[in-house]
Amino acid sequence: MNIILWAVAVVVFVVAEVMTVQLVSVWLAVGAFITMIITHFTDLKFSGQLAVFIVSSAILLAVTFPIIKKFRKNRNYTPTNAELNTGKQAVVIEEINTRSGTGRVTLNGVDWKAVSDEVIPVDSIVTVKSVDSAKLIVTLKEA
Repeated sequence: MNIILWAVAVVVFVVAEVMTVQLVSVWLAVGAFITMIITHFTDLKFSGQLAVFIVSSAILLAVTFPIIKKFRKNRNYTPTNAELNTGKQAVVIEEINTRSGTGRVTLNGVDWKAVSDEVIPVDSIVTVKSVDSAKLIVTLKEA
């Protein structure tokens, strides 16, 4: 009877893994499979089976997680739009004044809210230092 329980657990964890595709429950599925096999060949009580499941899943996680982490780091990195905008030049279309809460720039044809430590007049060229949500942090371009 417990073999069926562990077989159902394997299926549930595999289905959960397929649905998430984030390597969340693969270790639990393998741990449940190992427990199912051991349960078939031994006469362990449920508490022993549960211990086998926990230990085998934990060992699998401890052994494979560093490998998976290293694999994820080595993937080709694609910068976000925020990173792509950093360092670019924009044109001020509304005076940038943090005290009065004004400031808009155009960057690649897109109108952005802009902030700066200094007051920057309309038609000035600014350099994007960073992106904070939907707001550009800019400085006046040096001549």
